[in-house]
Amino acid sequence: MSLTEKHCTPCQGGIDPMPRGEAERYLADIPGWELNEDATRISRHFKTKDFAEAQAVANRAGDVAEQEDHHPDIRFGYGWCEVEIHTHAIGGLHENDFIYAAKVNEAVGG
Repeated sequence: MSLTEKHCTPCQGGIDPMPRGEAERYLADIPGWELNEDATRISRHFKTKDFAEAQAVANRAGDVAEQEDHHPDIRFGYGWCEVEIHTHAIGGLHENDFIYAAKVNEAVGG
């Protein structure tokens, strides 16, 4: 099953964050996303033509967050939007983060 066919599931904690090797394997399924240095977060920087397009990307990423009940940090300005995600309850990465990223790629078109 592809990541876009899955749904985020509530994570109450009590499990270990995903190890770097597993996170790197998931990255292959979410083009454009990057793993941070300590393998606890993933992010994507979207280049846009102007502020309105950056805001539209942020809104689409926010809509996905609400649908999946999994909430990222979203920052944007003229010509760019950055989306960063991790699972707060475990202080690192979970499959939910990659599901969210794949759905953002689908929603944004890239």
